[in-house]
Amino acid sequence: MPMSATTPSAVVCRGLVKEFTDGSQTLQVLRGIDTTFAAGQLSLLVGPSGCGKTTLISIIAGTLSATQGEVCVFGQELTRMKRAELVRFRRQTVGFIFQQYNLLPTLTAAENACVALAAAGMARRPALERASDMLHRLGLGDHLGKLPSQLSGGQQQRVAIARALVHGPRLVVCDEPTAALDAKTGHTVMELLREAAVAQDRACIVVTHDNRIFDLADRIVHMEDGHVIDPPAGSGIGSAQ
Repeated sequence: MPMSATTPSAVVCRGLVKEFTDGSQTLQVLRGIDTTFAAGQLSLLVGPSGCGKTTLISIIAGTLSATQGEVCVFGQELTRMKRAELVRFRRQTVGFIFQQYNLLPTLTAAENACVALAAAGMARRPALERASDMLHRLGLGDHLGKLPSQLSGGQQQRVAIARALVHGPRLVVCDEPTAALDAKTGHTVMELLREAAVAQDRACIVVTHDNRIFDLADRIVHMEDGHVIDPPAGSGIGSAQ
């Protein structure tokens, strides 16, 4: 889906720089990123390990602050928000699928999946019902009452995906959501992400190395050495813009 002049922007990054300091050394991970992600699209962010992909989506999701530059998500400038405003905005607007899963070990799969709903004030029973429906769609209907320690890595990944999607966030940001999944389950997950993204007030950005899902993207954005770049010739990676 090409990005046209009439396509609204979900995310706008301007002059985005991120530096990490370790003692006397400073490492610049993002080096002045200027890019836009359109609403209504599933965008893949690709590139070699260490090029800044996870750092970029963490700043877009509001879980990491930028050193310089601006990030606007659906017209709201995250870099100017106070901490309490940012926490509220993130809870209401963003679903983040972490590569590490970050499930709560004492909660069941269904309870983990409904955390965002509980945080938003939904009563326990309807929250669990909605979370269970999402887990059923992800093939985990027989595992609702299991703890994370009783689930495989791929099953834990799907619980984390359900947790990110269950409250219907406008922006879904994912770090390698299909890495631990077989091809069939990975495509099921990506179809759910496409469903979450395809609306003019929504978007989904996925960091991935999984070329099995490239054909499902509306747009592929390539990163290298802290920059968003045009895909190299012959790479087989395109960007529909």
